[in-house]
Amino acid sequence: MSTPAGFDELIHPATRLSVVALLAATEWADFAFVRDSLSLSDSALSKQLHTLEGAGYLEIQKEGGGRNRRTKVRLTDRGRAAFEGHVAALRAIVDSVGPATGAAQQQPHAEAGR
Repeated sequence: MSTPAGFDELIHPATRLSVVALLAATEWADFAFVRDSLSLSDSALSKQLHTLEGAGYLEIQKEGGGRNRRTKVRLTDRGRAAFEGHVAALRAIVDSVGPATGAAQQQPHAEAGR
């Protein structure tokens, strides 16, 4: 099976996909909210955000200074389109397999691939 159009290797890793999915549900999100929602360390989230920012998928905005400094992030139009395309591609992959039938439907997930 070939990879469907819209599949995005950059946002596919679980952490980046989680970040983009969370941001797709809002206009702006505080860094701390994203970090806490996804149970990530500051450095792990920062690395993922900068990767996505470098691709033009999100915008990072820093406000204030010192102890009052806040970092906010949001998806750009490009990032939102990439996320929507990736979700559509994942759905196409799942839909191409069709519904599980018979014995395969009854096997536990870990054994289904054996």
